Amino acid sequence: MKKIAVFASGTGSNALNIINYFGENDSIKVTVVLCNKPDAPVIEKAKKAGVKTFLFGKEQFYDSDIVYNYLKEIEVDVIVLAGFLWLIPDKIVKAYPFKILNIHPAILPSYGGKGMYGSRVHEAVINSGDKESGITIHFVNSNYDEGNIIHQSKCKIEENDTAETLALRIHELEHRYYPEVIEKVALGILP
Repeated sequence: MKKIAVFASGTGSNALNIINYFGENDSIKVTVVLCNKPDAPVIEKAKKAGVKTFLFGKEQFYDSDIVYNYLKEIEVDVIVLAGFLWLIPDKIVKAYPFKILNIHPAILPSYGGKGMYGSRVHEAVINSGDKESGITIHFVNSNYDEGNIIHQSKCKIEENDTAETLALRIHELEHRYYPEVIEKVALGILP
């Protein structure tokens, strides 16, 4: 059984989609959702789906080995970021080479980096005049949005798009492709 740990900070739509995708799978399971915000809706969604949660603060994440030791203790195979905005500490990155995935709501390398998330990304894409946007699934390294790209999918930007309408199409791509790529990494098909 391959064990997935999902790091999330927000509403949890991607986290729940991933949990549901692997719900009936006997070889891969989401075993825990780790969260840095005690009031994040993702916590309740994970609990309702029968997945345990692990809360931590900034000091526990960066200045101690609490999170690292927990991941090792429960024998996590793959780490998935789903709306988690903190940079992953080097110790964790080095312990899970090509086993930490992130999804970005644009076609990297454009519109990436620290502070580029959610509606900020969609607004920047629309304001640029680009004709397409999309998603990038990539491995995590020590820098924001700079890890090796695994998958990209695109969608057209419509003339009257807002950040909200574009986000809806981006979410559809995320929900369709992220679980499939996670599965390939967990099973050793990728990289």
